[in-house]
Amino acid sequence: MKKKSTHTTLIFITLIIISLLVSKSKGDARTEIIEMKCDEGVHNNSTLFVANFIRATEITTNEMQTSHFSTAVVGTGPNTNYLLTQCYEDLSSQDCMLCYAQIRTYFPTCFPHSGGRIYLDGCFMRLQNYSFFEEYTSPNDTTICGNTTRKGALFQESTSRAVANAVTNALSNGDYFARGEMLVMGTNDTVYVLAECWKTLSPSSCRACLENASISITKCSSWSEGRVLNAGCFMRYSDTNFLNPMPATSRASHRGSYDAEEMAKNLKDISLNFKYSTIEKATGNWDESNKLGQGGFGTVYKGVLSDGREIAVKRLFYNNKFRAADFYNEVNMISSVEHKNLVRLLGCSCSGPESILVYEYLPNMSLDLFIFDETKGRDLSWDKRLKIIIGIAEGLVYLHENTTTRIIHRDIKASNILLDLRFRPKIADFGLARSFPVDKSHVSTVIAGTLGYMAPEYLAHGQLTEKADVYSFGVLLLEVVTGVANNTSKSTEHNDSLVSTVST
Repeated sequence: MKKKSTHTTLIFITLIIISLLVSKSKGDARTEIIEMKCDEGVHNNSTLFVANFIRATEITTNEMQTSHFSTAVVGTGPNTNYLLTQCYEDLSSQDCMLCYAQIRTYFPTCFPHSGGRIYLDGCFMRLQNYSFFEEYTSPNDTTICGNTTRKGALFQESTSRAVANAVTNALSNGDYFARGEMLVMGTNDTVYVLAECWKTLSPSSCRACLENASISITKCSSWSEGRVLNAGCFMRYSDTNFLNPMPATSRASHRGSYDAEEMAKNLKDISLNFKYSTIEKATGNWDESNKLGQGGFGTVYKGVLSDGREIAVKRLFYNNKFRAADFYNEVNMISSVEHKNLVRLLGCSCSGPESILVYEYLPNMSLDLFIFDETKGRDLSWDKRLKIIIGIAEGLVYLHENTTTRIIHRDIKASNILLDLRFRPKIADFGLARSFPVDKSHVSTVIAGTLGYMAPEYLAHGQLTEKADVYSFGVLLLEVVTGVANNTSKSTEHNDSLVSTVST
């Protein structure tokens, strides 16, 4: 673990040095630390917690290279690491990585405490040993006012209007981000404002967070600058222009042009489109008692439709204007294939405030709940384990040998294998899947998947073939046979991965 961590640190240091040597940047990474708060509690098991933290940051590092936002969930019980990191949308990709590199170096100073949060002027990071992704307020929320220059009534009035506009814009354009500026009539002053929620919030929670921030920031309106640091959002105003120029092809402009009804037309089968109200009613208005589980990308609920059918509903953290193209690509891809060892997609919600996927409900849930649990593992005889392995293999063969379009899953692992009442396996979660014509040997793509399950050649070259799934299947096969997770953070007895241990 130490070797991997050192390697990652060297990459970040190199990135920072290169950025200092290149010509003057058009943006600003805004790496000034505003506040750092460490929890009062301490780790349950320091060895496990630190190992989980390193793995969580490895996951978020990969995702932050292509996105301004990432979450990771690593470990189990009190040693689980729930990690969220996000750059503000006006940062360039390079500036975002610089800000992320800086904020990541601060977090280890919180150890041995069990978590904390750090606010930089360009990015945010939070770590806890419980799921906080939907929290938007907490007792640790803070308002920080500038104390250098006093401002008059005209400036205060303009600040209030600029903040109100930012709240409205952040909620209306779908990406939870807004920036703006407003001239102060009769003076030479201008108010500059930025407001942003974390992507894990629902639209209603984002609204509540920003409205709370707009009230809190009024405490600072007689000063030249103010910041609100809430659990679910960040807000800043200043009489100095701290904003980066937004490129014409920014993500924000693309998200803002999204239209739910127009995107729904892209569905190959319009009957897949569920009404949001139908799904909401089926889950008891997202009742906590119906919650089946939660990962880095969304929460899964059990529901019952009016005709009595039981369903599993994945409520994505991203609202329906975020990553819309990927969302509909996933719907069309999985709805075009049908096999006894693939989970069946019943539909999705296109018109509500969130992205919703509706699947068949499988009562035994996921394979990892059995093979990594000594008690539940007794329910899986060797005969059942063999049938599970064969079933997964048959599902992969179907995906890889589809006569029209081959599909590479890219995230085969125990938590993505669901089990029906008779413990028959079904491959689930096609969020990372990619398809390409049969006449191509590979596709070059951004590397994605779960560390420990990705083929070395795919990691090295980014060339995607069926072999990526075959490697992941091999790792999963070892886990089914041994009952040991390949993720080394789950074991204090071995420093090497399961694959390394078996190969030696």
